Amino acid sequence: METGILGRKIGMTRFFKESGESIPVTVVEAGPCLVVQKKTTQKDGYQALQLGFGAKAIRKGKKRIWPTKPSQGHFKKANVEPVETLREFRVEDVDKFEVGQALTIAEVKPGDRIDVLGRSKGKGFQGVMKRHGFGGGRATHGCTTHRGPGSIGQSADPSRVLPGVKLPGQMGDVRVSVRNLEIVDVDVENNILLIRGALPGAKRSILELRPTNKLGS
Repeated sequence: METGILGRKIGMTRFFKESGESIPVTVVEAGPCLVVQKKTTQKDGYQALQLGFGAKAIRKGKKRIWPTKPSQGHFKKANVEPVETLREFRVEDVDKFEVGQALTIAEVKPGDRIDVLGRSKGKGFQGVMKRHGFGGGRATHGCTTHRGPGSIGQSADPSRVLPGVKLPGQMGDVRVSVRNLEIVDVDVENNILLIRGALPGAKRSILELRPTNKLGS
């Protein structure tokens, strides 16, 4: 996987080795992805490929909300079918690729290591015990702050709440990276990867799979 590829999270299961060992894996539908645009140093200041993945159109009831008119022109210029998701992947040499080329997982082998980027599940507004792992107040009579954060202020100096204090707030729905994951099995015909462990995001969410830059095993 020289450039990286887009995929969709299917769910979790387990994979049995020949020895009988059970490995928890996440099933990912990876590719094929179309090269929609090439970014060059002369024009854009960096080298990257814009890859497209997913459905050709998204509808809400009878109304089509994607692709929009501007995006239709973008796909028409590249002479490719409109797709649901576009992401950029940095590459060292864009001349190795052509616009409209389909990238697959044909070169991926079991044992390869990758980094996975996704968007975590949104948990809404949560308190400090769930969001930050606080221990909470005393579970006895007389305590009025069982799940409260406790004192967050300062004394006379500086007499204010300092930035960065852990407080209740929005939890989840953020970009998450999981590094150096092992590919356990590959099904090239069905574009399926089995990746060891859990991955961020809900089922059917989009994931970015990139070659790992972390040393070690």
